[in-house]
Amino acid sequence: VQTKKEETLPPSHSQNIPTFYFPRGCPKEKVNIDAVIAKIEKTFSEFPNERATLEDMGKVAKACECPLYWKGPLFYCAGGERTGYVSVHKFVAMWRKVLQTCYDDAAKFVHLLMNPGCNYLVQEDFIPFLQDVVNSHPGLSFLKEASEFHSRYITTVIQRIFYTVNRSWSGKITCNELRKSNFLQNVALLEEEADINQLTEYFSYEHFYVIYCKFWELDTDHDLYIDRKDLARHNDYAISNRMIERIFSGAVTRGRKAQKDGKISYADFVWFLISEEDKKTPTSIEYWFRCMDLDGDGALSMYELEYFYEEQCQKLDNMAIEPLPFEDCLCQMLDLVKPQHEGKITLHDLKRCKLTNVFFDTFFNIEKYLDHEQKDQFSMLRDGEGESQEVSDWEKYAAEEYDILVAEEAASDQWNDGYEAELNPVDHQKASVLKYQVEKRPFFEMPSHLADVDLDEYDYDEDFE
Repeated sequence: VQTKKEETLPPSHSQNIPTFYFPRGCPKEKVNIDAVIAKIEKTFSEFPNERATLEDMGKVAKACECPLYWKGPLFYCAGGERTGYVSVHKFVAMWRKVLQTCYDDAAKFVHLLMNPGCNYLVQEDFIPFLQDVVNSHPGLSFLKEASEFHSRYITTVIQRIFYTVNRSWSGKITCNELRKSNFLQNVALLEEEADINQLTEYFSYEHFYVIYCKFWELDTDHDLYIDRKDLARHNDYAISNRMIERIFSGAVTRGRKAQKDGKISYADFVWFLISEEDKKTPTSIEYWFRCMDLDGDGALSMYELEYFYEEQCQKLDNMAIEPLPFEDCLCQMLDLVKPQHEGKITLHDLKRCKLTNVFFDTFFNIEKYLDHEQKDQFSMLRDGEGESQEVSDWEKYAAEEYDILVAEEAASDQWNDGYEAELNPVDHQKASVLKYQVEKRPFFEMPSHLADVDLDEYDYDEDFE
């Protein structure tokens, strides 16, 4: 049998599809790595035995063309924590590898902080970096004498980072999430801004102080956990019991141990307070949507809205205020949100809405609901659009609460003769408030040089769905 000879096809012009996925950043024009290394070696030559301590790392960071407060991550990634210094050879080998594999700031920062073998950051990874900020930023110099505060401040900043940056709610910050956020810009601003309180998105000490004082008032046994009854007392019982139950159900909290004991941690409270005081941010909308979505089907049904509204009606009856019938309330809320599909409200619907705070407060915060009822919704909408959210609801709340705390502390000082004379702080007002807290309230064991921040309460084995 004669086999047919196969015809050889002419070679087709293959198309070269350019690379379009760059998980470690898009490679820029050829970087002269040798020139960068030479600059670093010259900087190390100024140090004894060409070894840099943590105090020297600011100059090294500048030689690497990095922001000043990358100095801690650079030092620890090169093994400085073990010996107390970094040799020029070890640092150059480490940084050369970074330059060859990481092409933008987000990829470099993740590489410096992450555990070997990972390509993301978990909460513990930020502790050495933030401890260095606490130790060396001029705006936090008054904290040096109060080590007890370090771990709480660091925990608060870590929660705020994950609240804003970790949009996936996974407990793992990826390069892409870091790239899309403004966190690294804020890290760069640490060098330019001497007043830490101007950096309101992550690092503000005043914001930490407000959050911690609010928690301390509720945590009566001071074990750094609060239960349902404790949280219910927040803001004079403004939050409904049904919503409190949802928060403790695990819909928005982590850590099976705490949930088993019916408690939430200080870290969980940071998320709660920021979400409660600013219901217009993507994370806060997701936070309250998760709580209200009882069956987890990704939409709020009319049954779920009525479930939460029933308790609001009971509270209004107890206050001798006639509640709006649910049908009328529902019409108002549907007009407010304008859902795309009849009979259900999705997360997307709420993120398009300009007055999500009014929607959520209607169903579980009686005090704020009554405040909204006294205002014209059209004027609120105009106000929200006019401000263009230059100052967020959270920032306004934190500033007001901090002023109240300072005023209360100043009033208490009138009863303490000679109290002011003991202080010699860089920032007298902040240090006075701090010292009041340290002297009047029992705190924690002294943290180590890397801050003994207990993050065991966060369990990331099972990410949120």
